[in-house]
Amino acid sequence: MGIEAHDQQHSKKLPLSHNQKHKLKSVMLIIFTNLVTIYIFTGPFSFLYHSSLRPSDSNSILQELNSTKAQLAASHSLLSELHHRLNSTNLLIQALLIDLTREQYKQSNRADQNPITLKQENDDSTTSDELNIALGPHKLPFGHSPRIGSDEIHMNIGEACLRLHDELNQYMTYEIGGECPVDDILAESLMLKGCEPLPRRRCHPKSPASYVEPTPLPDSLWKIPPDTSIIWDPYSCKSYQCLVDRKNELGGSNDCKDCFDLQGKEKGRWIFDDGGLDFGIDQVLATKAAGTIRIGLDIGGGTGTFAARMKEWNVTIITSTLNLDGPFNNMVASRGLIPMHVTLSQRLPFFENTLDIVHSMNIIGNWIPDTTLEFLLYDIYRVLRPGGIFWLDHFFCFDSQLNQTYVPMLDRVGFNKLRWHVGSKLDPGVHKNVWYISALMEKPMI
Repeated sequence: MGIEAHDQQHSKKLPLSHNQKHKLKSVMLIIFTNLVTIYIFTGPFSFLYHSSLRPSDSNSILQELNSTKAQLAASHSLLSELHHRLNSTNLLIQALLIDLTREQYKQSNRADQNPITLKQENDDSTTSDELNIALGPHKLPFGHSPRIGSDEIHMNIGEACLRLHDELNQYMTYEIGGECPVDDILAESLMLKGCEPLPRRRCHPKSPASYVEPTPLPDSLWKIPPDTSIIWDPYSCKSYQCLVDRKNELGGSNDCKDCFDLQGKEKGRWIFDDGGLDFGIDQVLATKAAGTIRIGLDIGGGTGTFAARMKEWNVTIITSTLNLDGPFNNMVASRGLIPMHVTLSQRLPFFENTLDIVHSMNIIGNWIPDTTLEFLLYDIYRVLRPGGIFWLDHFFCFDSQLNQTYVPMLDRVGFNKLRWHVGSKLDPGVHKNVWYISALMEKPMI
């Protein structure tokens, strides 16, 4: 055993035979040749191979190159379209952010963040959320506006509203997006107490059932509208016939008992001029150049008869009126005329020097406080254009007030008198020594 182990160790140290060396050289040559071939075809001399390609191989590579170019062009087109879609998405996101910002501002205007406390004396109650939201202020979605000079909008509300807490909260109690309560009496009560303008509401007014289209002009001027054009809930009368018949009632508090009877006393108004208190439209318009009296306002115009009559002379008149136990505004609109639901206390919603004529019959009188009346007269002067006419129709007062109060007041306002007539009030007020003034006054051409 020892001899065999010694022989094996000795054989490991013996040099390679000639045959083995030859095989090793062959393997080394093959490896070297392969390495040189790889280097030639992939290294800096690879152009030598390509330059020796056959024409058919060149055409194949050219086709592949053209195909690659086409794919690149298609990729560029796809990238352009994706870029366009990205821009559109960015604009959409911006719009959504603006809407989100507006919604956040709405939420931020709630009472806990913008507390507008409308309190009476010794009353610790505050306004409802809906009233606070309506009043604002509301932030502008794009920040400060140079045109407005602010970054927020304040909503209009009459100063007296701040004192009428309970009534105002009742008025602003409703289902958002639902039907508004039929609370015309409450609304007009607020307005007459000075809460004007009223805040806006987010509800829908009740619509008349079985509503029909109005009568076409000019027939609508002197025709009673259908009862289905009115929501009768707030009124003591429940039909137009009832309103027409009110002229036969004795006493009562209605100041316009016969003004719904369009075929009665209303039909003959302002047609004839008696040279005294009753002026005719022809004579009034004749005081100015033909066609220069075109637009105007009738203050407290009832059912709109003055506007209807002036329309027959191609003059457009807006009628201000309330709905005091009667659908006066609806009646004016049904006749094809323009109603304006405001009280005498509100500043006239016209710019200065714009109207040709302002008329008022029976509504302006000594029942108005002197200071309030003087402000109203100056406001009438303001909206009339130079040369415009103020037709004061049957202004009523006591004899003692005529020369002591009202004549000096009209002189202070600054009208020129074109016509001036004074007469006794020949009705149940005569025993109180009540007098009428009918006057046609002009704003000076300064």
